[in-house]
Amino acid sequence: MTTEPLVEALLAVSRSMVALAARNLATLGADVTLAQYRTLVMLAGGGPQRSAVLAKELGVAPSTLTRMCDRLVRKELVRRFHRYRDRRSIWLGLTPEGRDLVGMVMSARRRELEELVKAGDLRAAGADLDLLDAFVRACGELPDDEWWGNWRVSADPVDGAHPMRPSRS
Repeated sequence: MTTEPLVEALLAVSRSMVALAARNLATLGADVTLAQYRTLVMLAGGGPQRSAVLAKELGVAPSTLTRMCDRLVRKELVRRFHRYRDRRSIWLGLTPEGRDLVGMVMSARRRELEELVKAGDLRAAGADLDLLDAFVRACGELPDDEWWGNWRVSADPVDGAHPMRPSRS
């Protein structure tokens, strides 16, 4: 059994989803790049994370993540902090503004997807939805209902944490 047709279909879907995300960011006037937005989404779905772990998950060098997060901190979308029991590791979490931006973009994307599905009179059988769910999980992502559950608390204060002093830049 060849996987080529499925891979090609997923590539086309991937391009479409990236285009949707870029369009939604532009429509909302969000002052973030796609890479910065992906970082916000990872923090919204996974909660506060150590910077080294987040860099690995995003597939970027730690120095690249640091520069990206410097910009997100200046935009007040991300905060850096230490945990009291481990003051060496730098943790990153969303601010309420960062969480709200992700929520607005995701909601706009959902509305646009609903319109596309309706306009195309698209339907999916249970097996189709199972395949998509399995793909989402294989990518290390969460199904939508689980992701939104995490989003709701993604900017809550973290126990045992204190903010880092802002850098002078």
